[in-house]
Amino acid sequence: SWRQEDRAGGQNHGNLSRLRSPSLEIREKEIREKGSEILREQLDAAKRELKLKDKECERLSRVRNQLEQELEELTASLFEEAHKMVREANVKQAAAEKQLKEAQGKIDVLQAEVTALKTLVLTSTPSSPNRQLHPQLQPSGTRGAYKHAGGHIRNKSTSGPFSSSPGKPEPSSVSIPPVAKEDREMDSVLYAEFLMWKDHPSLDRSSAFLSRIYREDIGPCLSFTRSELSQLVQSAVENNSLTIEPVAMSALPMVKASAIECGGPKKCALSGMIRLCRHRIKLGDKESYYYISPSSRARITAVCNFFTYIRYIQQGLVRHNVEQMFWEVTRLRREMTAAKLGFYLTDQG
Repeated sequence: SWRQEDRAGGQNHGNLSRLRSPSLEIREKEIREKGSEILREQLDAAKRELKLKDKECERLSRVRNQLEQELEELTASLFEEAHKMVREANVKQAAAEKQLKEAQGKIDVLQAEVTALKTLVLTSTPSSPNRQLHPQLQPSGTRGAYKHAGGHIRNKSTSGPFSSSPGKPEPSSVSIPPVAKEDREMDSVLYAEFLMWKDHPSLDRSSAFLSRIYREDIGPCLSFTRSELSQLVQSAVENNSLTIEPVAMSALPMVKASAIECGGPKKCALSGMIRLCRHRIKLGDKESYYYISPSSRARITAVCNFFTYIRYIQQGLVRHNVEQMFWEVTRLRREMTAAKLGFYLTDQG
């Protein structure tokens, strides 16, 4: 009986297991399907994310390549610019060194001129001229045509070469006294014109001061027979580009212009007169030289001395007071007048 019961129980259990199997299978199948769906969704999401990351990597790669290219171009540009700057710096340095050498040369020349100017303006005054700088002030018995103190002295019959009457030479009357004082009186009009010019000094001849001097002194002093050459000489003097140099008597004239234009060792190019020409002039950068007589040289030199002094005043290099400047200008004007009248100094010996 008990065996029958066991057999009956086994049968019931088998029936129950057969009843539960389909439901479990269905559920397991649903679970598997659902799990597969979830996995597919996760896989798709991962694929999408991976695709986005690929796109981002591609974009970053393009940016990197672009930056590398720009960096290379910038580096090349910087190197080229650096080389260009170095070349320009070298060129500028060479130009600066050249200008420095030229400036040093000009400074040396200017220092020499300033030294000479100091010697002139500090040791020579109208009341007490430096006789070493003005050899015409030194008395000499051999200078019969030009004996005066700093210029032509008028109305002094006892001190000039014209005091003795013809046929009655009086040596004592033609000699200069050892101590002589020159009297003078300032012209108020001339002084006023000089003061107006001194307030704003310039080389413009439109001022009343220079206009008068051009009219009364410079123009007549540089008025030679050859008027065209005279104008060139005056322009060169005004521009400070005229050169006067001594000539050895054995030297031959240059063949840069006609013989009539340049004159010769025995013919003055300015006056056209037959004279022994110991000097010649050069006008600016021109290659021609013009032989000049001692009288023509004295006239040109007198005008050059005047222009030199007023240039020094204009540049502020003269330390005298205004009255001393005026008398020095007056003395230089007197030298131009004397040179125009034919008085000049010659080297003795």
